[in-house]
Amino acid sequence: MTGFDLALEAFHFLRPLWLLALLPIAALWWSVRRGATRRPPVRTGIAPHLGAALTVGGDSRLRILPIDGAALAMALLCLGAAGPTWSRQPDPFVAQSAALVVALKVTPSMEAADIAPSRLERAKQKIRDLLDLRSGARTALVAYAGSAHGVVPMTEDPGVMLPYLEGLAPEVMPEEGNRAASALTLAQGLLAGEEGPGAVLFVADALDPADAASLEAAGSAIMLAMLPAGQGDAGFDRLSAVPVLPVTPDQADVVRIDRMLDAAQARAALENSELPWRDRGAWLAWPAALLTLLWFRRGWTMRWVVLAALALCLPAHRAQADGIANWFFTPDQQGRLAFERNDFSAAAEAFIDPLWRGYALYRSGQYEAAVEVLARVETADAAFIKGMAHMKSRGYRDGVRAFETALARDPDHAAAAENLAVAKEIVDYVERVREQSDTGEEQGIGADEVVFDNESGRGAETEIEATEEGPGEGMLTAEAWMNTVDTRTGDFLRSRFLLESLAATGEAQGEAPE
Repeated sequence: MTGFDLALEAFHFLRPLWLLALLPIAALWWSVRRGATRRPPVRTGIAPHLGAALTVGGDSRLRILPIDGAALAMALLCLGAAGPTWSRQPDPFVAQSAALVVALKVTPSMEAADIAPSRLERAKQKIRDLLDLRSGARTALVAYAGSAHGVVPMTEDPGVMLPYLEGLAPEVMPEEGNRAASALTLAQGLLAGEEGPGAVLFVADALDPADAASLEAAGSAIMLAMLPAGQGDAGFDRLSAVPVLPVTPDQADVVRIDRMLDAAQARAALENSELPWRDRGAWLAWPAALLTLLWFRRGWTMRWVVLAALALCLPAHRAQADGIANWFFTPDQQGRLAFERNDFSAAAEAFIDPLWRGYALYRSGQYEAAVEVLARVETADAAFIKGMAHMKSRGYRDGVRAFETALARDPDHAAAAENLAVAKEIVDYVERVREQSDTGEEQGIGADEVVFDNESGRGAETEIEATEEGPGEGMLTAEAWMNTVDTRTGDFLRSRFLLESLAATGEAQGEAPE
């Protein structure tokens, strides 16, 4: 179902009693127009051809009269006061697109060069394009061949996923094959922890017909076929409920996938009765205002219409602060409009409310400023956003503290609990890597060196020469940090996948893996 179909299905009025005002407006229009277009009495004693020559204006019933514009303007204001709506207010702390697990097939067949540079490289490009479109949305990555393995868990930061995506190649997979059903089971486990709707995107060049039934039963699968134009697959042909999208040279395929996910999120939002409906009545004020410009024309001035329009505007204005008179915005309203346009920098400048301002700064990438602003707000959501800002700026231990604060304020904050566990794992991993690479040498810390947080004192503090690009360039990106580790990403994935495969084999045989 498209977004238009959803909007049409959800369309209704928040204040339908205002529609009753259309009846007196229609009666007034008919009465005034009937009097203005009544034919003059036939004058006797004048020849017909002379009467026609002396008559000015012809048939006035076909002309547009002042009452027509006035009645239309009042009708628009009446409809706006009734509060038309077809969508709910978005939750600013929830991603506006459905959660997604990307299941990438990593087999030798995906290295075919019939899609330049290869099917696998084009698939990675499509995934990167989709991540760019889904900025801020939760996405996970699964790789599969003869077995399925989780590459990256659910994350809102695409930068975390990119190094692992580049490291995927057929040689890192422990088993050959094409088991999409295993990837589906793993993906559904990842989606089970998400609150909203979710989907699984398979990026593959073939599907085993035996797995088609599993994908059909899932009801939330999408297939991106990495095949050249005109080439088919028997497994794809068995799919009827699962959309199979052909790969395109441009971004038309990923844009379509993104719209499908947005539609799923919109459907879930419509069914969420806790979210308020968004009043769209202000939109009708603009055409009504344009119609009033006709009143400055000679013969079109109708002063009484102004009083009638004010009578329609004022109650709607009292019912909702950003209603019909919404062309005068408060700073927070201006910030909210900029936020909904995804112009987070402008929203951060406009907001006065510290929680909204801090969240807008976070979404615009100004993490340090976001932490400073959110320090003034003592709520669980504020602490959670502070923790996310610390994580994005690589302040993992500060992120742990912020998530712990959020849980202290709200023990049921699921997102804070989940991210607290991830943050602790990252801190432990960084310290273990530092411990393993400790040379034991006593080295001073220069002014041009970057030192990772080592609060627990595990290992010597790892020093990385900073570039001379100027202040603010010392902090490494996720990809640059991965490059400092001796083991390549592909080698790391190969070892991890092999261990997972051996463990699964041992469990299947009823033996504890060594």
